[in-house]
Amino acid sequence: MKKKTLPLTEAYRLIEPGPVVLVSTLHDGRANIMPMTWHLVMEFGPPLIGCVLSAKNHSFSGLKASGECVLNIPTAELAETVVRCGNTSGSSVDKFKTFGLTPVSATCVKAPLIGECYASLECKVKDCRLISEYNFFILEVVHAWIAVSKKPRRTLHHLGEGEFMVAGRRRSLPSAKTSIGGPRCPPGTEG
Repeated sequence: MKKKTLPLTEAYRLIEPGPVVLVSTLHDGRANIMPMTWHLVMEFGPPLIGCVLSAKNHSFSGLKASGECVLNIPTAELAETVVRCGNTSGSSVDKFKTFGLTPVSATCVKAPLIGECYASLECKVKDCRLISEYNFFILEVVHAWIAVSKKPRRTLHHLGEGEFMVAGRRRSLPSAKTSIGGPRCPPGTEG
């Protein structure tokens, strides 16, 4: 396979980790929404998620001050709203009102869920040691929600520079390490 040099500033576009999420925060009585793609699962139980928010974003200060947020997972049908949320600052705009999104009370955090998203993860900051140097938050999921609809979900994935991909066909591949493939590996033998 022939390859060419890729500018390092574009390397991130090859490994975006997962679906776009809409981070909702509540700080000083104001709710805000910010699209985010730089996140990763760090642990299954208790569920830990690492994420990076630029200190230049209005949501950064809200999350840092409140110590909690909701990671809302939109479907591809909300793509234009996701982009508009990302191109608008929450410091001057109420994104819920402006973009017709519905704030829904959470169970364990003060930040609202977004009613139009098919899933929401209520999170609290678990570890803040990497925030000052890397803007890296480690969040613990304290409550999770998912739509009861059986309709297949098509998530939105950011490829950088205004390009997105919609998750496509699902494929199940049995594995000894998952519940669909048989018994799990005995403790200490994973890998």
